[in-house]
Order: sequence, then C-alpha cells, then structure tokens
Amino acid sequence: MDDINTDILGRKVFFLHPSAFVQNTIIEPLVQQEYEIYLVKDETKLQNVLRKYPDSIIFACIDEGLTPKQWEGWIRQIRGGPTTKGVSIGILSNTNADDVRQLYVDTLKVHCGFIPVKMDKDKVVKMILDALNAENAKGRRKFIRSNTRGDTKTTINLPVGDQYITGDIYDISVVGLSCAFTQDISLEMKTLFHDIQIKLQGTLLKVEGIVYGSRLEGRKTVYVFIFSPKTDASVKAKIRVFIQKRLQIMMDEELQ
Repeated sequence: MDDINTDILGRKVFFLHPSAFVQNTIIEPLVQQEYEIYLVKDETKLQNVLRKYPDSIIFACIDEGLTPKQWEGWIRQIRGGPTTKGVSIGILSNTNADDVRQLYVDTLKVHCGFIPVKMDKDKVVKMILDALNAENAKGRRKFIRSNTRGDTKTTINLPVGDQYITGDIYDISVVGLSCAFTQDISLEMKTLFHDIQIKLQGTLLKVEGIVYGSRLEGRKTVYVFIFSPKTDASVKAKIRVFIQKRLQIMMDEELQ
C-alpha cells in the first residue's frame, strides 16, 4: 500500500499473539473507535502479509506465543527488513520491568511504545488509542466499511407498500450501505424508509434510511442508503462488530 492510499484509507492494525485479556477486553473498544483491527496468532504468516501492507501497525503481545529471544529476533527482522521497515510496532506485556522496557523502547526503538496491561483497562485502551492517533492510523478515513458481496446471510428487507423487498448488501458501514434487490424496483432519490430490516449473519437490526444514490451494474441497479442520524448507538455498535468479524475472515484467508 503506497503512502497516498494509506493517507486516504488508514492503516491496518494487527495484534500478534493476543492474550485472552486483550481479545476479551481491549479489542472491542478499539473497534468501536473505527480502527481496522485484526488478530493474528502466527508470526510467520503475518510477516508474509506485511509485505503486502508495509505501512501496518503491530501490537506484539510478548507474553504469548514466543520466547523472549524469539520475540526480540522477530521484531529485529521486521524493523530491519527492506519491505517491512515501515511497519510500526508497539509492545503489550504483563510485565513492566525496566530491562524489558529498555530493550524494546531504547534498543529496538519500537514506534508505538511499551504498554503494561496490568493496569486499569481504560488506561490500557487510552494508551493504545494515543499510539494509534500518533501514527495516523485512520488516515483521512472516518468509518470502516466492509465488502459483503457473496455473503448470502447479509441481506436487507425494505418495506415497500404492504410488503418487504429482499436485497443483497454489497457493502456496509455505520453510516450506510449499498445493495441490490432481487426484484426489479425503482426507488426515488431522497426517499426516507422507516423500519428497514438489516440481517448481518445471525443479527437482525432495524434502521431508518434515505435513498442517497444509485448506479447500474450490468442489469442490476445498486442503491446506496444513508442511515438516519437517529440510528441508535447500540445498532452502530453491532454493525462495527460485524464489520470487524467480516474483515477478520477476509484477512484470515489472506494469511493462509
């Protein structure tokens, strides 16, 4: 990914060998802040993917997966590799020992700091958010969007007259979605629809949305809906969780 695309789309954030605490406590607050978060448990596969995304950010959970010497060696490889030297690294650890901190901060010079996780959860999250902000992890992008084409369990039911019209969602973010309907229908721009049903895998959500635009793809009309500002915060939270899981599935395929 070149610098221009990174500035527009933001940077991928990987948590390598995340502990149970990190997975269960730290990840979702970051997802809710619209960061593009991935969990990885294989450092070799991650190293291969980093060649494709050389401006990524990694938080290495050094109490898991590898021995201290292996962690040091792996991070030296990333920091010194010709295609991965632009990767930013932060350290998460249960320890806050001076010698360990000095190794990573002073000797290996990791960009995103050394964050001890044996402290208040909110402090850990804040330190990670501060590091991500300093690294311009979002770029100019405000919202994470996920491509859902081909996912037959991600659908929309639109109330039209006295019936619901079913469609396939092509992509989605917390501000809106694009979709195409199984029936040939014509929707007026700026039409407001109440009680739209969105099915995201096993989660059924109800939103209010306005027809924002349309385009032709072959014989299908793809419609863009923008969600109402009144969309409930809990609905947005569930959409963000869905997007993160969807992106994780796609990244897992790349890691293979």
